[in-house]
Amino acid sequence: MEDTMAGGCLCGAVRYTINGPIQGEIAHCHCGMCRRASGAPALTWFSIKKEDLEIVRGEPKSYRSSDHARRSFCGACGTPITFFSDHEPAFIDVTLGSLDRPEDCPATQHIWTMSRLSWLHLDEHLPEHIKGGGPV
Repeated sequence: MEDTMAGGCLCGAVRYTINGPIQGEIAHCHCGMCRRASGAPALTWFSIKKEDLEIVRGEPKSYRSSDHARRSFCGACGTPITFFSDHEPAFIDVTLGSLDRPEDCPATQHIWTMSRLSWLHLDEHLPEHIKGGGPV
């Protein structure tokens, strides 16, 4: 994994760069909120320092998805981009799938497996956490 990464949404309206290392784990999240927000059976996230994220094109839309969290997405194509928790104000989570080179950042754990779909078999060798795991 490099300390400088780039990514964006499907349509190209939103582009970002990350100028710093991933902080902590890269996690497949199985919670119902991530499923609904993405329309996928799981959503993979990584954390960075908030100041390391630079939006270089467009402006993601955001909404409060719970009493302590905001999610951002492209307003044109709907691609999920970030998750920000008021509980961890120095960090922001970024969707792995929005990176230009997600293959460079393999997942390291599963979180919120208490909500995992029973038919989903993904990276079964990784550590699993019934709720949240290490920093994501």
